[in-house]
Amino acid sequence: MSAHVLAPEAHGGFKENLKGLKEYGMIIALVVIYAIFAFMSDFKNVSPMNVNNLIMQNSYVIVLALGMLLCCLTGNVDLSVGSVVAFSGAIAAIMVVDYQMAIPLAILAAIGIGLLVGVWQGFFISKLGVAPFIVTLANMLVFRGLALVVLNGQTKGPLPQEFTQIGAGYMPQFFTTIGGTKFELLALMAGVLLSALIVFMEIRSRRNKAKNGFEVPSLGASIFKVGVSIAIVNFFTVKLAMYMGLPLVLMIVAVLVAFYAFLTNRTVPGRQIYAVGGNRKAAALSGIKVNKVMFWIYVNMGILAGLAGVILTARNASATPKAGDMFEMDAIAACYIGGTAVPGGEGTVTGAVVGALIMGVLNNGMSLLGWSVDVQRVVKGLVLLAAVAIDLHFKSKKNG
Repeated sequence: MSAHVLAPEAHGGFKENLKGLKEYGMIIALVVIYAIFAFMSDFKNVSPMNVNNLIMQNSYVIVLALGMLLCCLTGNVDLSVGSVVAFSGAIAAIMVVDYQMAIPLAILAAIGIGLLVGVWQGFFISKLGVAPFIVTLANMLVFRGLALVVLNGQTKGPLPQEFTQIGAGYMPQFFTTIGGTKFELLALMAGVLLSALIVFMEIRSRRNKAKNGFEVPSLGASIFKVGVSIAIVNFFTVKLAMYMGLPLVLMIVAVLVAFYAFLTNRTVPGRQIYAVGGNRKAAALSGIKVNKVMFWIYVNMGILAGLAGVILTARNASATPKAGDMFEMDAIAACYIGGTAVPGGEGTVTGAVVGALIMGVLNNGMSLLGWSVDVQRVVKGLVLLAAVAIDLHFKSKKNG
Protein backbone atom coordinates (compact mmCIF):
# COMPACT_ATOMS: atom_id res chain seq x y z
CA MET A 1 0.00 0.00 0.00
CA SER A 2 1.25 3.45 -0.79
CA ALA A 3 2.44 5.69 2.05
CA HIS A 4 -0.02 8.54 1.38
CA VAL A 5 -2.96 6.14 1.70
CA LEU A 6 -1.87 4.51 4.94
CA ALA A 7 0.06 7.20 6.75
CA PRO A 8 -2.94 9.06 8.23
CA GLU A 9 -4.11 5.87 9.88
CA ALA A 10 -0.77 4.40 10.87
CA HIS A 11 -0.97 5.51 14.48
CA GLY A 12 -4.62 4.66 15.14
CA GLY A 13 -5.17 3.30 18.62
CA PHE A 14 -7.06 0.29 19.84
CA LYS A 15 -10.40 2.10 19.94
CA GLU A 16 -10.04 3.27 16.33
CA ASN A 17 -9.16 -0.25 15.21
CA LEU A 18 -12.11 -1.68 17.11
CA LYS A 19 -14.42 0.88 15.53
CA GLY A 20 -13.24 -0.13 12.07
CA LEU A 21 -13.67 -3.82 12.84
CA LYS A 22 -17.38 -3.50 13.65
CA GLU A 23 -18.07 -3.56 9.92
CA TYR A 24 -16.53 -7.01 9.72
CA GLY A 25 -18.34 -8.56 12.69
CA MET A 26 -20.15 -11.11 10.53
CA ILE A 27 -16.87 -12.34 9.04
CA ILE A 28 -15.58 -12.89 12.57
CA ALA A 29 -18.86 -14.62 13.44
CA LEU A 30 -18.47 -16.92 10.42
CA VAL A 31 -14.99 -17.98 11.54
CA VAL A 32 -16.11 -18.49 15.15
CA ILE A 33 -19.18 -20.56 14.21
CA TYR A 34 -17.11 -22.72 11.86
CA ALA A 35 -14.49 -23.25 14.58
CA ILE A 36 -17.15 -24.21 17.15
CA PHE A 37 -18.58 -26.86 14.85
CA ALA A 38 -15.06 -28.07 14.08
CA PHE A 39 -14.45 -28.82 17.75
CA MET A 40 -17.92 -30.29 18.26
CA SER A 41 -17.63 -32.61 15.23
CA ASP A 42 -14.04 -33.73 15.89
CA PHE A 43 -12.98 -31.60 12.90
CA LYS A 44 -15.13 -33.54 10.44
CA ASN A 45 -16.32 -30.27 8.93
CA VAL A 46 -12.79 -29.27 7.86
CA SER A 47 -12.18 -32.38 5.74
CA PRO A 48 -11.73 -31.70 2.00
CA MET A 49 -14.80 -33.76 1.12
CA ASN A 50 -17.01 -31.93 3.61
CA VAL A 51 -15.80 -28.49 2.45
CA ASN A 52 -16.70 -29.55 -1.09
CA ASN A 53 -20.13 -30.71 0.09
CA LEU A 54 -20.60 -27.49 2.07
CA ILE A 55 -20.20 -25.45 -1.11
CA MET A 56 -22.27 -27.70 -3.35
CA GLN A 57 -25.12 -28.23 -0.91
CA ASN A 58 -25.50 -24.56 -0.03
CA SER A 59 -24.85 -22.83 -3.34
CA TYR A 60 -28.59 -22.27 -3.69
CA VAL A 61 -28.56 -20.14 -0.52
CA ILE A 62 -26.10 -17.70 -2.09
CA VAL A 63 -27.96 -17.60 -5.41
CA LEU A 64 -31.27 -16.88 -3.68
CA ALA A 65 -29.67 -14.45 -1.20
CA LEU A 66 -28.38 -12.30 -4.07
CA GLY A 67 -31.90 -11.83 -5.37
CA MET A 68 -33.42 -11.56 -1.91
CA LEU A 69 -30.94 -8.79 -1.06
CA LEU A 70 -32.53 -6.50 -3.65
CA CYS A 71 -35.97 -7.22 -2.20
CA CYS A 72 -34.75 -6.59 1.35
CA LEU A 73 -33.09 -3.32 0.32
CA THR A 74 -36.58 -2.00 -0.44
CA GLY A 75 -37.83 -3.20 2.95
CA ASN A 76 -39.62 -6.24 1.49
CA VAL A 77 -39.07 -9.99 1.05
CA ASP A 78 -40.09 -12.75 -1.35
CA LEU A 79 -41.72 -15.71 0.41
CA SER A 80 -42.34 -17.66 -2.80
CA VAL A 81 -38.76 -18.51 -3.80
CA GLY A 82 -38.73 -22.00 -2.25
CA SER A 83 -41.89 -22.96 -4.10
CA VAL A 84 -40.58 -21.47 -7.36
CA VAL A 85 -37.37 -23.49 -6.92
CA ALA A 86 -39.46 -26.66 -6.64
CA PHE A 87 -41.73 -25.80 -9.58
CA SER A 88 -38.98 -24.71 -11.98
CA GLY A 89 -36.85 -27.74 -11.09
CA ALA A 90 -39.85 -29.99 -11.67
CA ILE A 91 -40.44 -28.49 -15.13
CA ALA A 92 -36.78 -29.06 -16.09
CA ALA A 93 -36.85 -32.67 -14.89
CA ILE A 94 -40.10 -33.45 -16.70
CA MET A 95 -38.78 -32.02 -19.96
CA VAL A 96 -35.59 -34.06 -19.76
CA VAL A 97 -36.99 -37.34 -18.43
CA ASP A 98 -40.43 -37.51 -20.03
CA TYR A 99 -39.90 -35.57 -23.24
CA GLN A 100 -36.15 -36.13 -23.83
CA MET A 101 -35.74 -32.44 -24.50
CA ALA A 102 -32.24 -31.07 -25.07
CA ILE A 103 -30.69 -30.19 -21.71
CA PRO A 104 -29.88 -26.54 -22.60
CA LEU A 105 -33.52 -26.01 -23.62
CA ALA A 106 -34.77 -27.58 -20.39
CA ILE A 107 -32.49 -25.30 -18.38
CA LEU A 108 -33.68 -22.24 -20.28
CA ALA A 109 -37.28 -23.35 -19.77
CA ALA A 110 -36.79 -23.60 -16.01
CA ILE A 111 -35.18 -20.15 -15.84
CA GLY A 112 -37.94 -18.87 -18.13
CA ILE A 113 -40.52 -20.20 -15.67
CA GLY A 114 -38.79 -18.21 -12.96
CA LEU A 115 -38.86 -15.10 -15.16
CA LEU A 116 -42.60 -15.50 -15.82
CA VAL A 117 -43.23 -15.94 -12.11
CA GLY A 118 -41.28 -12.72 -11.49
CA VAL A 119 -43.36 -10.87 -14.11
CA TRP A 120 -46.55 -12.27 -12.55
CA GLN A 121 -45.59 -11.12 -9.07
CA GLY A 122 -44.17 -7.83 -10.30
CA PHE A 123 -47.48 -7.03 -11.98
CA PHE A 124 -49.46 -7.36 -8.76
CA ILE A 125 -46.84 -5.46 -6.77
CA SER A 126 -46.05 -2.59 -9.13
CA LYS A 127 -49.28 -2.20 -11.15
CA LEU A 128 -52.00 -3.18 -8.68
CA GLY A 129 -50.20 -1.99 -5.55
CA VAL A 130 -50.62 -5.23 -3.60
CA ALA A 131 -48.10 -5.56 -0.76
CA PRO A 132 -45.14 -7.81 -1.72
CA PHE A 133 -45.62 -9.84 1.46
CA ILE A 134 -49.17 -10.77 0.45
CA VAL A 135 -48.33 -11.42 -3.21
CA THR A 136 -45.37 -13.68 -2.45
CA LEU A 137 -47.18 -15.46 0.40
CA ALA A 138 -50.04 -16.30 -1.96
CA ASN A 139 -47.67 -17.48 -4.67
CA MET A 140 -45.73 -19.58 -2.17
CA LEU A 141 -48.92 -21.63 -1.86
CA VAL A 142 -49.74 -21.49 -5.58
CA PHE A 143 -46.40 -22.74 -6.90
CA ARG A 144 -45.94 -25.33 -4.17
CA GLY A 145 -49.29 -26.72 -5.24
CA LEU A 146 -48.33 -26.59 -8.92
CA ALA A 147 -45.10 -28.47 -8.15
CA LEU A 148 -47.16 -31.22 -6.54
CA VAL A 149 -49.54 -31.25 -9.50
CA VAL A 150 -46.97 -31.47 -12.31
CA LEU A 151 -44.97 -34.16 -10.46
CA ASN A 152 -48.15 -35.99 -9.42
CA GLY A 153 -46.72 -36.12 -5.91
CA GLN A 154 -43.79 -38.29 -7.06
CA THR A 155 -40.05 -37.92 -7.60
CA LYS A 156 -38.97 -37.37 -11.20
CA GLY A 157 -35.61 -38.87 -12.10
CA PRO A 158 -32.93 -40.01 -12.44
CA LEU A 159 -31.51 -37.24 -14.60
CA PRO A 160 -28.66 -37.81 -17.08
CA GLN A 161 -25.09 -36.97 -16.13
CA GLU A 162 -24.99 -34.08 -18.60
CA PHE A 163 -27.67 -32.36 -16.50
CA THR A 164 -26.33 -33.29 -13.06
CA GLN A 165 -22.93 -31.81 -13.96
CA ILE A 166 -24.41 -28.37 -13.32
CA GLY A 167 -24.84 -29.09 -9.63
CA ALA A 168 -22.32 -31.88 -9.05
CA GLY A 169 -19.62 -31.43 -11.72
CA TYR A 170 -16.19 -29.82 -11.66
CA MET A 171 -14.07 -27.49 -13.71
CA PRO A 172 -11.22 -29.05 -15.78
CA GLN A 173 -8.81 -30.76 -13.40
CA PHE A 174 -5.00 -30.65 -13.39
CA PHE A 175 -3.52 -32.57 -10.48
CA THR A 176 0.00 -32.41 -9.09
CA THR A 177 1.69 -33.80 -5.98
CA ILE A 178 3.19 -31.45 -3.39
CA GLY A 179 4.88 -32.92 -0.33
CA GLY A 180 3.22 -36.26 -0.90
CA THR A 181 -0.28 -34.76 -1.13
CA LYS A 182 -2.24 -34.51 -4.36
CA PHE A 183 -3.56 -31.03 -5.21
CA GLU A 184 -5.64 -29.65 -8.07
CA LEU A 185 -3.77 -26.73 -9.64
CA LEU A 186 -6.71 -24.58 -10.79
CA ALA A 187 -8.08 -24.43 -7.26
CA LEU A 188 -4.69 -23.37 -5.88
CA MET A 189 -4.31 -20.72 -8.58
CA ALA A 190 -7.81 -19.43 -7.81
CA GLY A 191 -6.78 -18.90 -4.19
CA VAL A 192 -3.69 -16.92 -5.20
CA LEU A 193 -5.60 -14.76 -7.69
CA LEU A 194 -8.42 -14.03 -5.27
CA SER A 195 -5.90 -13.08 -2.57
CA ALA A 196 -4.28 -10.57 -4.92
CA LEU A 197 -7.73 -9.23 -5.86
CA ILE A 198 -8.67 -8.75 -2.19
CA VAL A 199 -5.52 -6.71 -1.56
CA PHE A 200 -6.07 -4.64 -4.71
CA MET A 201 -9.71 -3.92 -3.86
CA GLU A 202 -8.83 -2.81 -0.33
CA ILE A 203 -6.10 -0.46 -1.58
CA ARG A 204 -8.47 1.01 -4.16
CA SER A 205 -11.24 1.38 -1.60
CA ARG A 206 -8.98 3.28 0.80
CA ARG A 207 -7.71 5.55 -1.97
CA ASN A 208 -11.21 6.35 -3.19
CA LYS A 209 -12.45 7.13 0.32
CA ALA A 210 -9.46 9.37 1.02
CA LYS A 211 -9.83 11.10 -2.35
CA ASN A 212 -13.54 11.82 -1.85
CA GLY A 213 -13.25 12.95 1.74
CA PHE A 214 -14.92 9.91 3.35
CA GLU A 215 -13.74 8.36 6.61
CA VAL A 216 -10.94 5.86 5.93
CA PRO A 217 -10.92 2.73 8.14
CA SER A 218 -7.95 2.37 10.45
CA LEU A 219 -4.90 0.53 9.18
CA GLY A 220 -5.44 -2.19 11.76
CA ALA A 221 -8.99 -2.77 10.59
CA SER A 222 -7.91 -2.96 6.94
CA ILE A 223 -5.08 -5.38 7.69
CA PHE A 224 -7.41 -7.53 9.78
CA LYS A 225 -10.10 -7.54 7.07
CA VAL A 226 -7.64 -8.43 4.31
CA GLY A 227 -5.87 -11.04 6.41
CA VAL A 228 -9.04 -12.83 7.49
CA SER A 229 -10.53 -12.66 3.99
CA ILE A 230 -7.39 -14.14 2.43
CA ALA A 231 -7.23 -16.84 5.10
CA ILE A 232 -10.87 -17.84 4.47
CA VAL A 233 -10.46 -17.87 0.70
CA ASN A 234 -7.30 -19.96 0.78
CA PHE A 235 -8.70 -22.34 3.38
CA PHE A 236 -11.53 -23.20 1.00
CA THR A 237 -9.43 -23.30 -2.18
CA VAL A 238 -6.74 -25.51 -0.60
CA LYS A 239 -9.38 -27.90 0.74
CA LEU A 240 -11.03 -28.01 -2.69
CA ALA A 241 -7.62 -28.60 -4.28
CA MET A 242 -7.13 -31.58 -1.97
CA TYR A 243 -10.42 -33.08 -3.16
CA MET A 244 -11.65 -32.71 -6.75
CA GLY A 245 -10.89 -29.09 -7.58
CA LEU A 246 -13.34 -26.28 -8.30
CA PRO A 247 -17.03 -27.24 -8.45
CA LEU A 248 -18.78 -25.91 -11.54
CA VAL A 249 -21.53 -24.46 -9.37
CA LEU A 250 -18.93 -22.42 -7.49
CA MET A 251 -17.95 -20.73 -10.74
CA ILE A 252 -21.61 -19.95 -11.46
CA VAL A 253 -21.98 -18.43 -8.00
CA ALA A 254 -18.75 -16.44 -8.36
CA VAL A 255 -19.95 -14.86 -11.63
CA LEU A 256 -23.29 -13.97 -10.04
CA VAL A 257 -21.64 -12.43 -6.97
CA ALA A 258 -19.35 -10.30 -9.15
CA PHE A 259 -22.28 -9.18 -11.30
CA TYR A 260 -24.52 -8.18 -8.38
CA ALA A 261 -21.65 -6.46 -6.57
CA PHE A 262 -21.14 -4.35 -9.71
CA LEU A 263 -24.89 -3.79 -10.10
CA THR A 264 -25.42 -2.52 -6.56
CA ASN A 265 -22.22 -0.47 -6.30
CA ARG A 266 -21.58 0.92 -9.77
CA THR A 267 -24.85 1.34 -11.65
CA VAL A 268 -27.79 3.76 -11.63
CA PRO A 269 -30.38 0.96 -11.12
CA GLY A 270 -28.40 -0.19 -8.08
CA ARG A 271 -28.40 3.28 -6.55
CA GLN A 272 -32.11 3.58 -7.26
CA ILE A 273 -32.81 0.44 -5.21
CA TYR A 274 -31.03 1.93 -2.20
CA ALA A 275 -32.91 5.20 -2.70
CA VAL A 276 -36.28 3.46 -2.79
CA GLY A 277 -35.43 1.51 0.35
CA GLY A 278 -34.07 4.56 2.14
CA ASN A 279 -37.06 6.79 1.51
CA ARG A 280 -39.68 5.71 -1.00
CA LYS A 281 -41.48 9.07 -1.17
CA ALA A 282 -38.25 11.04 -1.54
CA ALA A 283 -37.12 8.65 -4.28
CA ALA A 284 -40.37 9.20 -6.19
CA LEU A 285 -40.10 12.97 -5.81
CA SER A 286 -36.53 12.85 -7.15
CA GLY A 287 -37.76 11.29 -10.38
CA ILE A 288 -37.14 7.59 -9.72
CA LYS A 289 -39.88 5.38 -11.14
CA VAL A 290 -40.48 3.39 -7.96
CA ASN A 291 -43.00 0.97 -9.46
CA LYS A 292 -40.60 0.13 -12.28
CA VAL A 293 -37.81 -0.53 -9.78
CA MET A 294 -40.07 -2.83 -7.75
CA PHE A 295 -41.17 -4.66 -10.90
CA TRP A 296 -37.70 -5.58 -12.13
CA ILE A 297 -36.51 -6.49 -8.61
CA TYR A 298 -39.11 -9.26 -8.45
CA VAL A 299 -38.48 -10.31 -12.04
CA ASN A 300 -34.83 -10.67 -11.11
CA MET A 301 -35.76 -12.70 -8.03
CA GLY A 302 -37.84 -15.03 -10.17
CA ILE A 303 -34.97 -15.62 -12.60
CA LEU A 304 -32.59 -16.48 -9.77
CA ALA A 305 -35.17 -18.79 -8.19
CA GLY A 306 -35.44 -20.59 -11.53
CA LEU A 307 -31.66 -20.92 -11.71
CA ALA A 308 -31.57 -22.20 -8.12
CA GLY A 309 -34.19 -24.77 -9.11
CA VAL A 310 -31.93 -26.02 -11.89
CA ILE A 311 -28.91 -26.21 -9.55
CA LEU A 312 -30.82 -28.06 -6.83
CA THR A 313 -32.40 -30.51 -9.28
CA ALA A 314 -29.02 -31.19 -10.86
CA ARG A 315 -27.41 -31.69 -7.45
CA ASN A 316 -30.10 -34.19 -6.40
CA ALA A 317 -30.28 -35.80 -9.87
CA SER A 318 -34.07 -35.64 -9.55
CA ALA A 319 -36.98 -33.32 -8.82
CA THR A 320 -39.25 -33.77 -5.80
CA PRO A 321 -42.44 -31.99 -4.69
CA LYS A 322 -40.80 -31.06 -1.37
CA ALA A 323 -37.72 -29.49 -2.96
CA GLY A 324 -37.01 -25.95 -1.82
CA ASP A 325 -38.81 -26.34 1.50
CA MET A 326 -37.91 -23.36 3.75
CA PHE A 327 -35.38 -22.04 1.20
CA GLU A 328 -36.98 -18.63 1.44
CA MET A 329 -36.19 -18.54 5.16
CA ASP A 330 -32.52 -19.34 4.55
CA ALA A 331 -32.27 -16.62 1.89
CA ILE A 332 -34.00 -14.00 4.03
CA ALA A 333 -31.93 -14.94 7.08
CA ALA A 334 -28.71 -14.72 5.02
CA CYS A 335 -29.49 -11.11 4.07
CA TYR A 336 -30.40 -9.94 7.57
CA ILE A 337 -27.58 -11.84 9.25
CA GLY A 338 -25.27 -10.19 6.72
CA GLY A 339 -26.26 -6.73 7.92
CA THR A 340 -29.12 -5.71 5.64
CA ALA A 341 -31.30 -3.15 7.42
CA VAL A 342 -34.79 -4.39 8.22
CA PRO A 343 -36.48 -1.14 6.99
CA GLY A 344 -34.37 -1.28 3.80
CA GLY A 345 -31.89 1.07 2.19
CA GLU A 346 -28.79 -0.53 3.70
CA GLY A 347 -27.02 -3.79 2.87
CA THR A 348 -24.28 -5.24 0.67
CA VAL A 349 -23.65 -8.21 -1.58
CA THR A 350 -20.64 -9.12 0.54
CA GLY A 351 -22.80 -9.13 3.66
CA ALA A 352 -25.45 -11.32 2.00
CA VAL A 353 -22.78 -13.80 0.85
CA VAL A 354 -21.25 -13.95 4.35
CA GLY A 355 -24.74 -14.42 5.80
CA ALA A 356 -25.40 -17.22 3.32
CA LEU A 357 -22.11 -18.87 4.30
CA ILE A 358 -23.09 -18.66 7.96
CA MET A 359 -26.41 -20.36 7.16
CA GLY A 360 -24.55 -22.99 5.14
CA VAL A 361 -22.07 -23.64 7.96
CA LEU A 362 -24.96 -23.97 10.42
CA ASN A 363 -26.82 -26.39 8.14
CA ASN A 364 -23.72 -28.45 7.48
CA GLY A 365 -22.43 -28.47 11.05
CA MET A 366 -25.74 -29.43 12.63
CA SER A 367 -26.22 -32.20 10.05
CA LEU A 368 -22.78 -33.60 10.87
CA LEU A 369 -23.70 -33.64 14.54
CA GLY A 370 -26.91 -35.49 13.74
CA TRP A 371 -29.23 -32.81 15.09
CA SER A 372 -32.86 -33.21 14.09
CA VAL A 373 -34.51 -30.80 11.64
CA ASP A 374 -36.66 -29.24 14.35
CA VAL A 375 -33.61 -28.45 16.49
CA GLN A 376 -31.81 -27.03 13.46
CA ARG A 377 -34.69 -24.64 12.82
CA VAL A 378 -34.65 -23.51 16.45
CA VAL A 379 -30.92 -22.75 16.24
CA LYS A 380 -31.19 -20.90 12.93
CA GLY A 381 -34.11 -18.86 14.24
CA LEU A 382 -32.17 -17.85 17.33
CA VAL A 383 -29.11 -16.92 15.24
CA LEU A 384 -31.26 -14.71 12.98
CA LEU A 385 -32.92 -13.06 15.97
CA ALA A 386 -29.59 -12.43 17.67
CA ALA A 387 -27.99 -11.00 14.50
CA VAL A 388 -30.81 -8.52 13.89
CA ALA A 389 -30.99 -7.51 17.56
CA ILE A 390 -27.23 -6.87 17.72
CA ASP A 391 -27.32 -4.92 14.46
CA LEU A 392 -30.19 -2.73 15.70
CA HIS A 393 -28.39 -2.17 19.02
CA PHE A 394 -25.23 -0.88 17.35
CA LYS A 395 -27.22 1.29 14.93
CA SER A 396 -29.24 2.84 17.75
CA LYS A 397 -26.02 3.67 19.62
CA LYS A 398 -24.55 5.17 16.46
CA ASN A 399 -27.66 7.30 15.85
CA GLY A 400 -27.76 8.29 19.50
